[in-house]
Amino acid sequence: MSLLACTGALGFSIPAFGQADGLAMLAGLTKGEWTIKFRDGSPDRKICVRTGRELIQLRHRETGCSRFVVEDGAARVTVQYTCPGNGYGRTFIRRETGALVQIESQGIADGLPFQFAGEARRTGTC
Repeated sequence: MSLLACTGALGFSIPAFGQADGLAMLAGLTKGEWTIKFRDGSPDRKICVRTGRELIQLRHRETGCSRFVVEDGAARVTVQYTCPGNGYGRTFIRRETGALVQIESQGIADGLPFQFAGEARRTGTC
């Protein structure tokens, strides 16, 4: 059985060549200041979105985290990441428009579990 047939039988897929960068949906978001409204009543948070990837690690601000793209669609992405010495997370982002997304994330940060859902909307320039 070929490798392609084996991976298909197990539910895996081999990414197409030329998709090395990925996460085009995030890159297509409107650049600028975004406000995240958390559904649990936590205070709103403002961030500057330059690439869209800033929305992946909202509880892990450090650099140097490794990422694994679980889903990379036209309107939704799921990314799992690990930050050495500070935990990990899994974030799901669904695009409604270029200036509005829904975010769900969970994981471990600073030794404690976290889970949140929220809406992020472009609110200005940065």
